This record gives sequence, structure tokens and C-alpha cells, in this order.
Amino acid sequence: MKDFLVKAKACTQQLATLDGKTKNRILNKMADALEENSTIIVSENAKDMKEGKENNLDMALLDRLFLDDARVSAIAQSLREIASLKEPVGRVLEGWVTEDNLRIEKVSVPIGVVGVIYESRPNVTSDVAGLCFKSGNVAILKGGKEAEHSNIIIAKILQRVLEIHKLPKEMISLLPDSTREGVAELIKEDEYVDLIVPRGGEGLIKYISQNSSVPVVKHDKGLCHTYIHRDASQEKAIKIAINAKCQRPGVCNAMETLLIDHAIARDILPKLYKFFVDAGTKLKGCPKTKHFIFIDNATDKDYNTEYLSNELNIKIVESVDEALAHIARFGSGHSEAIITENYSAAEKFLDSVDAACVYVNASTRFTDGGAFGFGAEVGISTNKLHARGPMGINELTTYKFKIYGNGQVR
Repeated sequence: MKDFLVKAKACTQQLATLDGKTKNRILNKMADALEENSTIIVSENAKDMKEGKENNLDMALLDRLFLDDARVSAIAQSLREIASLKEPVGRVLEGWVTEDNLRIEKVSVPIGVVGVIYESRPNVTSDVAGLCFKSGNVAILKGGKEAEHSNIIIAKILQRVLEIHKLPKEMISLLPDSTREGVAELIKEDEYVDLIVPRGGEGLIKYISQNSSVPVVKHDKGLCHTYIHRDASQEKAIKIAINAKCQRPGVCNAMETLLIDHAIARDILPKLYKFFVDAGTKLKGCPKTKHFIFIDNATDKDYNTEYLSNELNIKIVESVDEALAHIARFGSGHSEAIITENYSAAEKFLDSVDAACVYVNASTRFTDGGAFGFGAEVGISTNKLHARGPMGINELTTYKFKIYGNGQVR
């Protein structure tokens, strides 16, 4: 492990000073290489799928794991989109001249060596590698065991492109020891690793946050809410609620609890109930919901659960304040939405909710690097420092001050 990290750290200066045009050209070549090797990627992925079925992975995880030619092309296209983004390194964020006539520039620079720990989806291997490379960071990747064959072949293809361009393959690497012990060692190596980004289950996030001596940007669970206010357009509300839960239930930006204003519950709940039943959604609700629809009971444990499946809690609230109180108690700081035509209610919700992404009249499913125009994302940060929300190339930089003098002394 130590030798591996020494080699990774040694790449940082060369990668940090690589010009934008060269990085973009290499990213596009990586995209081409993935498409050219689609057959072998799909073949290796089939091994993961076979093992996943034998290990009884649920359908949502199998869907996230699966690759075919179309999905490989989408992964390649994601790299091309990253290449097309503005150069994140070397941006002058601020500039000024002091009273001592020193010219100071605050300039964006790479973080250094970034370790990313994730599960399931093999596209994350390519996305994160591309984002780190574009932002001048060395990437150490630790994917889930369920995607091992897929991750290995994707990483090898990307490394081959680096070597063709006379760059060290250690700029993009899989963690050589992918066991729990390997992860435990990685997160203690603050001499060589500058940032750890864990994205996955609650247990993984908690373990790394509590044990890492390397700075951590958490990508915690998504306990997302949608609140249908009494002044909502019912047409919008139904469309958004169904999308937020049912379009892809197994992702962190899917809605887990639907809050409905008591003033409209009698009218809108039966309509929503029909749509959710048709979509196969398992519903749980507070006692008030049982006055209007047949539904199982929802407990505090349910409100505090990230289902990552087609299950949903429904709670009736009396006001914006009660909706805000529920979100403050159970929300994870990920994504929250209000559906309303009332400007004052919308602004109060936007200002009061403590979350990375807060929506008015739109689905929480838009919390995504691609949807935000970032090309892709390392993950969705629920931290407040140093990055929050979809973490793209600009969030993979820090800054330093460049000071220009002319012989000044103090």
C-alpha cells in the first residue's frame, strides 16, 4: 500500500501542471477507447451480473450494475462532456492590490490525491476518474466488490490511454487492497492522500467519517421530501411526486416522504393513491392519511429510513412550519422540494430548509451533476464544507494565493 501511495503522490505535480488542451484530448481518447472496447467491458460486466444474481442482489442494485453497449456509450459520452467543460484549474477567483502595492491573486488549484470509495455502479469508475483527471487530481478508486470485473477492465482501459500519452498510469488507479483492511489503511494515510470521498451505505459513511485521519467529504444518505402546499397546482404536484418516487426509486435523490397540506389532502390524496398503486409503490402513512386512503402505518423509524426502493411515507401537515419541522427532524441535508403557487410560501421554504438542494415546483430527481451541467459528479455532498450538493470539477479544486511584489519587505 505504501509503495502504491508513494507512486500516486509522485504524480500530483505533473498532473496539476498539465495544460487544459492536453487533458481534454486525453479524455476524448479515453472515451473512444471505452467504446472501442465495449464488447470486452460488457463481457466482464456479465461476470459481475452472474455473481450478483447468485448472491441475490435486489433488482435495483442489479440495474445499477448492468452494462450493455448503450450504457458503455453513455459512459464514454460522459467523459466527452467532462472534456468540454471549462478548465477548472488556474481560474483567478479574486484579485486585488494591497496598500503595500502587492498584487494578490486567489487561484484555483487541484486538491492532490483524492480517494473515492463507492458501490455498485461501474460508470462511477469512469466518471470519477474523468472528473479527477480534468481537475488535475490523482484518483484512487475503490469500487464495490459486486462490480469488481467491470471496474478492473474500465480502469485498465483508462490507464492504457495514459501510458500511450507518456503519462504514469498511477494518475488513475484502483485501490490494490480492496478489503475492509485496505480501506482502513487508506483513510489513515494523510501523508499521501489529501481527500476521501465516501459514497454508499450509511454504515460505510459512518465508519469512514469516524475513522479517517484524511479530510472527508461525506456523500450521505438521501432522505428527500416533497411538500405539497395548499396553494399547489395539483397537476404539477401529482406529476412531480410520481417522478420523484417512481422514476428511479433506488437512487439517493428519490423522494422518501411526501408531505401534504391538510387543506387539500381530502382532494389530492385519493388521486395520488391511485397513481402510486398503479406504479406498484408500497405506501405507509400517518394516522391522518387513513381518513382518506387505505394505508399501512408509518413510524419514526420509517421516516428515518432511506428505502432506495419503491416505498414511500406519506404525512399530512397543517402548515409550512410543520413541514419545515418534519424536514428539520428527519431530513439528511440532501434535497427537499415544495410544490406551490404561493410566492411567500416558496421563499420561506427556500430560505428555511437546511439542505444542499432546495426546489420549488420541480422533482428532487434533478439533484445530479449531469442535470446541473457539471458533466458528471463525484457524488452528492451532504457536507457544508468544503463542497455541498453535486460535486463536479470545480468542487475538486481548492485555491492558493499568488503574490506579486517588487522588492517589498515588512
